Amino acid sequence: MQTIGVLGLGIIGGVWARHYHVAGILAGAWNRTPQPEFPQWKLAAIDVARVADIVQIVVADPPAVRGVIESILPALGPGKIVVQSSTIDPASSDAFRTMVLERGARYLEAPFTGSKPAAEQRQTVYYLGGDAALVAELEPVLALVSATRLHVGDHKQAATLKLAMNLNIAAQMQALCEALTITRRAGITDDIFFGAIGKNVSYSGVTKLKEPKLRAGDYAPQFSVKHMLKDMRLASAMNGCTDMPVLDAVREALAAAARAGFADEDFSALMKVVGGR
Repeated sequence: MQTIGVLGLGIIGGVWARHYHVAGILAGAWNRTPQPEFPQWKLAAIDVARVADIVQIVVADPPAVRGVIESILPALGPGKIVVQSSTIDPASSDAFRTMVLERGARYLEAPFTGSKPAAEQRQTVYYLGGDAALVAELEPVLALVSATRLHVGDHKQAATLKLAMNLNIAAQMQALCEALTITRRAGITDDIFFGAIGKNVSYSGVTKLKEPKLRAGDYAPQFSVKHMLKDMRLASAMNGCTDMPVLDAVREALAAAARAGFADEDFSALMKVVGGR
């Protein structure tokens, strides 16, 4: 099997890199904030790119992706593959793909859905955008850290779908926080609320995942306010997204949570803005 290096060892990238390490294919790992104790740690991103067949990028936003790609370009060439798994916009994806292809390497847009628990349980779902042959070639590697690989279409379509999915998740989270606040203020217990919504057509994976956090007021990050806010801002800037009232409302709710000091907390901390706890 091809070797892989992971650039970005945050909440998700670090989990994936450890899975690859257990599988025996992790050639290198790097993070902007040094983690020298991490398996296969390298001092620089380019050192990872030199030793790995596949380089997977898992960083915060388009500027961070650009910085990483620019730093590894001298190590890219025929035989190298860049798997871009950060959540970015389609225009950025197009630019990054061009940069990689100009070096003779190949590029796959591979955003994903699934927070930290899903990554730990290898339940990540990838939205893959690129050449079908490349998708097939990378199947054995990506299967080590995921449950499902969906070939969406091209790179721009994969980036677009990821932002659309995150809009749906964020909107559900905001609605859940508002609904729970309404019932709490009416004296309805959380047991009754979650028991009722569990039998309701609106019950979703978001509700299942966030119920324990909302009950306990535990906002340790699985996916942070600041990252969801970044995604909603990217979605708002895409062509055709200037008249999206739910997108606008959710973006502003997340911005309010960030201003209130909750940027690094889980995005379920929207509850602290809506309901005060």
